[in-house]
Amino acid sequence: MSELPKLRTGGQLVVDALLAQGTDTVFCVPGESHLEVLNALHAHREAMRLVVCRHEAGAAFMAEARGKLDGRPGVCLVSRGPGAANASIGVHTAFQDSTPMILLIGQVGRDVAEREAFQEIDYRRMFGPLCKWVAQIDEASRVSEFLARAYSVAMSGRPGPVVLALPEDMLTDSAFALTVPRVEVARAHPAPSAMAHLRELLAQASRPLLLLGGPGWGAAGRDAIRRFAEANDLPVACTFRRQDLFAHRHRLFVGELGHAVDPALARAVHAADLLIAVGTRLGEVVTSGYTLVEVPMPRQRLVHVLPCADELGRVYQPALKVLSDPDPFAEAAAALAPVDGAGWCEWHGRLRDGFARHQAVPARNLPLDPARVIRTLGEQLAPDAVIASGAGNYATWAQRHFPFGETNTQLAPTSGAMGYGVPAAIAAKLRHPARQVVCLAGDGCFLMSAQELATAVAHRLAIVFLVFNNGMYGAVRMRQELDYPGRPIGTELCNPDFVAYAVSFGLQAERVGRDEEFAPALRRALSAPGPSLIELLIDTDIAAAGIDADARHEPAQRAAA
Repeated sequence: MSELPKLRTGGQLVVDALLAQGTDTVFCVPGESHLEVLNALHAHREAMRLVVCRHEAGAAFMAEARGKLDGRPGVCLVSRGPGAANASIGVHTAFQDSTPMILLIGQVGRDVAEREAFQEIDYRRMFGPLCKWVAQIDEASRVSEFLARAYSVAMSGRPGPVVLALPEDMLTDSAFALTVPRVEVARAHPAPSAMAHLRELLAQASRPLLLLGGPGWGAAGRDAIRRFAEANDLPVACTFRRQDLFAHRHRLFVGELGHAVDPALARAVHAADLLIAVGTRLGEVVTSGYTLVEVPMPRQRLVHVLPCADELGRVYQPALKVLSDPDPFAEAAAALAPVDGAGWCEWHGRLRDGFARHQAVPARNLPLDPARVIRTLGEQLAPDAVIASGAGNYATWAQRHFPFGETNTQLAPTSGAMGYGVPAAIAAKLRHPARQVVCLAGDGCFLMSAQELATAVAHRLAIVFLVFNNGMYGAVRMRQELDYPGRPIGTELCNPDFVAYAVSFGLQAERVGRDEEFAPALRRALSAPGPSLIELLIDTDIAAAGIDADARHEPAQRAAA
């Protein structure tokens, strides 16, 4: 005999719906507008972990990072008004990075709506341009329906964020529970005719390049795309902050298209006669301002593979559009009869040699060289270690010199959001407690979310935080000195003692100023039972990877002459 439906409050129905979708973690800053949800979470605290953060931006970044790691939405719960505004940076990152995420916002009661009540915001207008879908649940009886749709929208096609507002009085209303099974989304598969056309184009090419990016890759897809590349001797590059899609030590890997791109690789993309772009939208950073691949008609024969029909042809008009998720495309490509890649053997050799030269650590007379720091990380960390970073010149050293080789080992925002690394590292360690997790942060980037060290300590997370301290917003200063020589302003930083700051939270911390000091400091940090921090004293003349101090200061020297 089946059980009769039970009356549940709106808050209980929200938690029931999250559990039904397999969600086991909610990142939160508590607020009075969603007390009923918190009460429901208390009843399920064995099945649902509530990670209480110190700022809504940190909570939203953690949810976004969890979505990157799992491919299913990370969930963030915040209060109305200021809480939602603070969380918006995570929503923007999820949108630009195509990451599934759900933001739940407590809202004013329906009985006072449209009066500009305390902290009231129309979230449809606020978040409309930043997410795939934004709605308000006004009836408790529809909670399960809305949450199921939220998961479906967040994961379908081009993944992205969904925002749901929860009126405070709706959460205390009662309705009969409606169980909605776990949502699984349909995956797009490539048409056989498209794959046949792809093989024809490949057989006609003399300078092909396989470019991998975007979300939605699984282990099977990565393995299949590797087999496709190997069977056809295809050189492979990865897009900005998607470097963990192909092993850097593989003979076919030729580099990354992002900030401080290898000029030789940029020239190769420009000169390629066939560009097979899988999963990447080919955005501004990847194409060096839309110059490497011209809009709307690329000079290369472009095969563009994306899971969303609206994105195909949105910017570029390719020679071949393939509507497919990455994994099904990779498996279909691996099943194709290979072509003879002897014709582009010399082409691939030049690209691989160029990558080796670009990745090599240049000889510089510096007490502490960021390139050698990153090389040491690559030597000492496990292959599945997660590297989390935010935005700034410091991140370019990892992009250039760290040998990524495993899926979900790079957590970094393609949106360029500062403050991302600390929360992302926390999300990674909560999700994968057995894996090493290292956060890279510039001094400016770090202090945008450093309060989340309290979250790392509260959960006893053995994360290593590396703070590259050069006393400035380095990326902005570099551009000032290049574009407005001799006129820097607003980029110098007044920093705390980062070691003392970390110790005040309960971290193990030390300061490193020379190359020979870093490796033993890293070993001590990796063996610590809880979180640890190493402050790296970086020379102010060090700019981004690939831009030396002489080139950076040359415009100012000319202006002073």
